[in-house]
Amino acid sequence: MSDSIPMTREGYNKIRAELERLETEEMPVILERLANARAEGDLSENAEYHGARESQGLLQAKINELKGKLGRATILDPAAMPKGEVRFGATVKVQRKGGKKPETYTLVGAGEDDYDAGKILVTSPLAQGFLGKKKGETVTVQLPSRTTEFTVLDVSYE
Repeated sequence: MSDSIPMTREGYNKIRAELERLETEEMPVILERLANARAEGDLSENAEYHGARESQGLLQAKINELKGKLGRATILDPAAMPKGEVRFGATVKVQRKGGKKPETYTLVGAGEDDYDAGKILVTSPLAQGFLGKKKGETVTVQLPSRTTEFTVLDVSYE
């Protein structure tokens, strides 16, 4: 899975800070728990030791995932994107066919997604449907649960 992951400098820095926090704050705590549990002797029936080992494994998996994202990151500058069409970093205002009011989405990279705030991953099916579209165009997007039609009302870059 060597696909590059588009993200802004801000998203990259956010993931980097989370990685650093996990490595420098959380991992030492777990390693200390492991050392203390080991010091208690018989590890075969030591629940604290097994719990700490499991926590270490889960944390290491998260650290590896974040390192993988950073390793595949392609940092893009939304200000450098072509204006007038939906690209990475665009805020797109759309009207869902049959919808009551317009919806607004900002296409963001890894580490910046927040669906409740309208920030969706540029790699998501919804965002992929909007890419390359211009104001006034209608787009049919295949979502996991259904096919939905949208009309692009506006495209802007902040």
